[in-house]
Amino acid sequence: MLTVTSVNVNGIRAAAKKGFVTWLDGSGADVVCLQEVRAEEGQIPAEARAPEGWHTVFAPAADKGRAGVALYTRRAPDRVRIGFGSEEFDSAGRYVEADLPGVTVASLYLPSGEAGTAKQDEKYRFMGEFLTYLGELRERAAADGREVVVCGDWNICHQEADLKNWKTNRKNAGFLPEEREWLGAVYAQTGAGYVDVVRGLHPDAEGPYSWWSYRGRAFDNDAGWRIDLQVATPGLAAKAVKAFTEKAASHEERWSDHAPVTVVYALGS
Repeated sequence: MLTVTSVNVNGIRAAAKKGFVTWLDGSGADVVCLQEVRAEEGQIPAEARAPEGWHTVFAPAADKGRAGVALYTRRAPDRVRIGFGSEEFDSAGRYVEADLPGVTVASLYLPSGEAGTAKQDEKYRFMGEFLTYLGELRERAAADGREVVVCGDWNICHQEADLKNWKTNRKNAGFLPEEREWLGAVYAQTGAGYVDVVRGLHPDAEGPYSWWSYRGRAFDNDAGWRIDLQVATPGLAAKAVKAFTEKAASHEERWSDHAPVTVVYALGS
């Protein structure tokens, strides 16, 4: 079994004070992918930076205090890559991948964007480059007899079932037609050819949501978005036997505005 968890920590220093370290200590995951770390490695408390039993890789953003991704693995990776060959984005703290036996695991923090602004233009540029890389990554992995899973905050909902208030968000970043079409290309066999693992295991579910705004009563009303995804090559997706979102029991017990998304893969099956 390979258990992989992905979570946007919304600032690891703050999350460490609120319960992230306790959660990590109790995690049964083999790999944990973090996004929005928002800290240089030396700024992270030791218990979160180098926890016992984990190998860690951090990819901070050059723009200090923003973005940042990380990987925690139970065994040392065979290879690590930061960035995906983009002149614009490789220093932005948005992508890191590691090779483990038979599987490449990546942590992605896709830009959130803002409709009608330069931030959305940046998001589209990232999406264009990253789709090309996803195709190349799949081909390279197949040639090496490997599978791939790209975990992270993709900041896009693909279907109406992926967010509670979809009718009022059709013109907002995260649910724009162009974004949804792009994610469709990630999944299409004529595109990158990956699989949305959680949706594959929960085809008829509303959600399961993984992000709730801190504003209003979004968490209490479960008015969430499913933007934290595990996107895998078909061979690995077929081995997924369980997927769940680790939603906090109450608003007060949250250590991030996102919840961990966990998938269990039966690699021997």
